[in-house]
Amino acid sequence: MPLQPIRTVPILRSFDEAKAREFYVGFLGFAVDWTHRFEPDLPLYMQVSRDGIAFHISEHHGDATPGSHVRVEVTGLAAFHAELIAKAYRNNRPGLERPPWGGVEMTVTDPAGNRITFAEREG
Repeated sequence: MPLQPIRTVPILRSFDEAKAREFYVGFLGFAVDWTHRFEPDLPLYMQVSRDGIAFHISEHHGDATPGSHVRVEVTGLAAFHAELIAKAYRNNRPGLERPPWGGVEMTVTDPAGNRITFAEREG
């Protein structure tokens, strides 16, 4: 039986829960699905999701490298871009780009320096 992917969930490093929530929930419009801490004063691990896209956000040292880059293929990118721009988020005003290989892309950068490129194929 061939390997069949079910879902890929990138783990992205975070250093500040409030800033992560402001970015992923307030700006990108993701919802917090769940959070976990081994104890109240230990690092946060949470899942955020929107429209079938999920990310694990971790404050745990060693879970991920700050400054990572994730590419997410989507449809409806122009509408998502318009939604984000309408929020006038002071820390991120992404543009739509047309790379030489085709399609349309928008890259956002979270407070830990992780980049997420939302990409839509044309045609």
